[in-house]
Amino acid sequence: MLTVEGINQYYGGSHILRNLGFESKIGEVTVVLGRNGVGKTTLLKSLMGVVPVKTGTIKLDGQDITRDTPYTRVRKGVGYVPQGREIFGRLTVEENLRMGLAYKKGGTPIPAELFELFPILKQFLNRRGGDLSGGQQQQLAIARALAAGPKLLILDEPTEGIQPSIIKDIGRVIRMLADRKTMAIVLVEQYYDFAAELADQYLLMERGEIVMRGRGADMEGEGVRARMSI
Repeated sequence: MLTVEGINQYYGGSHILRNLGFESKIGEVTVVLGRNGVGKTTLLKSLMGVVPVKTGTIKLDGQDITRDTPYTRVRKGVGYVPQGREIFGRLTVEENLRMGLAYKKGGTPIPAELFELFPILKQFLNRRGGDLSGGQQQQLAIARALAAGPKLLILDEPTEGIQPSIIKDIGRVIRMLADRKTMAIVLVEQYYDFAAELADQYLLMERGEIVMRGRGADMEGEGVRARMSI
């Protein structure tokens, strides 16, 4: 579903992403790991088009989207959950979800499936997003990204600042979405245990490069945990 080849990205004179390349398949969770400052969030912003890449190509389902705007990528099937959630605090839960349908025809209903995945959102449909807990806001952010039915779901540290019970719920939903084999999922995460539980494929980044990669089941045996703690 996603093919990334030779991505390079700079901030000023700093070389942030260095010739990155990988593939993410339908029905799989690709987990991107690494310590703070190695370029993980920049990679996701590049995939989404928030940050234009200097060189390289990004293909979605075989179609080159490297120079597409973020809103064009959404129309083509990319869903994005940014770090920090970035929901609209003054809008209700329902209004936030409808923002995920902004490019659809007026009157397009919110998919009922979202309330099956995250029942709390139906209960709080008329509550302002800013009044939700951090975990509830994260569920709302994921549901908003899912509203348009993406082929690729990108999540940036979905466990950040979230209580353990909701981390488990979010993990269950991510696994369920992957197992349906209707989308590919790319997940940036620093919480090793959460990442290891979900990963079909892992990519370990250091200084803007992918220095290790492999199957999720092999992460422990290949010393990924130890490499992250160095």
